[in-house]
Amino acid sequence: MTFTPEQNPRIQLNSGQQMPQLGLGVYKVGQDIGVELVKAAIEVGYRRFDTAALYDNEFEIGAGIRQSGLDREQVFVTTKIWNDRQGFDNATEAIDEALGRLNIEYIDMLLIHWPCPKQNLFVETWRAFEKALDTGKIRGIGVSNFNPGHLEKLIANSNIVPALNQVELHPALQQGDVRKYNSEHGIATEAWSPLGRGRFGENPALLAIAAKHGKTVAQVIIRWHVELGNLVIPKTSNPERLKENIDVFGFALDHEDMAVIATLNTGERVGPNPDDLG
Repeated sequence: MTFTPEQNPRIQLNSGQQMPQLGLGVYKVGQDIGVELVKAAIEVGYRRFDTAALYDNEFEIGAGIRQSGLDREQVFVTTKIWNDRQGFDNATEAIDEALGRLNIEYIDMLLIHWPCPKQNLFVETWRAFEKALDTGKIRGIGVSNFNPGHLEKLIANSNIVPALNQVELHPALQQGDVRKYNSEHGIATEAWSPLGRGRFGENPALLAIAAKHGKTVAQVIIRWHVELGNLVIPKTSNPERLKENIDVFGFALDHEDMAVIATLNTGERVGPNPDDLG
């Protein structure tokens, strides 16, 4: 069965936006392949892309979208400002620069990449984000890598609750406390590194679930995210994997499958703890 974009569920955000649940992450996607990767992804049904200033490929992602021939409203684009651009004035400039690099009229979702609590500037940065909403060039604002304590401070000192919180989340780091806090405050949870950077490929429990459903381990993990209600952005530059990763809407995991995956939660990270960075 050929995948169609309509099969990709849309998650209702507190910003009023509807965001395709599954998208393509482009971390470490080189400038040499970025444009063609975006066009290939759109061809097989992707309608959401997640980039960042740090990834140094916003220009290519924007160019791929423009060259695809799709109407702008059909694609949902997220980008993030980096840690060295926090603070009201710095963030305001960084937003304009991101808009210039992407060159796609507006940004659907803008995120603070890390809270950087030692800088203690994320509340100021958020005020720049709130102001940017008034321009119409930013449609939604959220955060990335925020623990509940960071969110508590942000919400207490701002006017707008983040639409989403993008965090490291995979079977070994299931982030129950973060997901619970997000849910209680109307914040969508989005998973980066949703496949744990390939560390589960030979996991016996996941291999057994994959064999049971006639799917790959990656498809099982992505389906697990979907069933938890997570927004999810698996990354690949492989054309076959592009198709495989989005072909997860024709099967479902049962209670036994979900219970088995729950046992894989060791708390092991592939990235830094947000409390420790910056």
